[in-house]
Amino acid sequence: MSQLAQAKKILISDCMEGLGLAWAPAPDLPRVGPKTLTDWRYGIHDEGLAAARGYKVDAAEQEAYDAAVEKGAVDGSTANSIDARALEGRIEKVNGRKVPAGGCVGAANKRIDADAVQARTALDLANAAFVTSQREAEVVQAFADWSACMKRDGYDYKEPLNASDDPKFASDTPSSQEIATATTDIACRKRTDVARIWFQAESRLQKQAIEDHAEDLSAERKKIDSAVRTASEIVTGT
Repeated sequence: MSQLAQAKKILISDCMEGLGLAWAPAPDLPRVGPKTLTDWRYGIHDEGLAAARGYKVDAAEQEAYDAAVEKGAVDGSTANSIDARALEGRIEKVNGRKVPAGGCVGAANKRIDADAVQARTALDLANAAFVTSQREAEVVQAFADWSACMKRDGYDYKEPLNASDDPKFASDTPSSQEIATATTDIACRKRTDVARIWFQAESRLQKQAIEDHAEDLSAERKKIDSAVRTASEIVTGT
């Protein structure tokens, strides 16, 4: 997907240059938090991080991210500047040159078929499996075991993600209470094997969904492959 993002930046830049506008894309923000689509999907799992940060991300990652935002990880366009209006297609002409429908962003999205790479079918199936998995008998039991484990240490949460979503842990800095809760959470996860049980249940549901929707997923895969080929041609100049 990084190649798609790079191709989009190239297309937008070329479009803006064609309108006589000097524009530079915002730099990519540093990565913060989960590293993959499954990392943290079932909750926290890093004992060392929990002991230091509770339910929050690594401090160095957060600091680097905040510093980039503070420095200005944006493209410099204000909401109603000519640049912004040309990017979004809110102006018909710039310097006597016609702005494409949907602006330079819209034109770039159309060229690389941005809608195709959203993989809506796959995402919808994955999201549905995630929700349904929480009602599977073995997962319900694992949640109950985890909840009972937490309760023995004085924490009253019905399901694992209820703890990390607790509003009292919403501050930027982890409190001693949050850290204590998170470390107990990790310990109870290990004792009850809740993440593995949940993962296996969801994986089973996803595999069934893949079989049931194989034709739709295959068609979606072909569109994504086509978009990736287009992006590769743009990036390499071929």
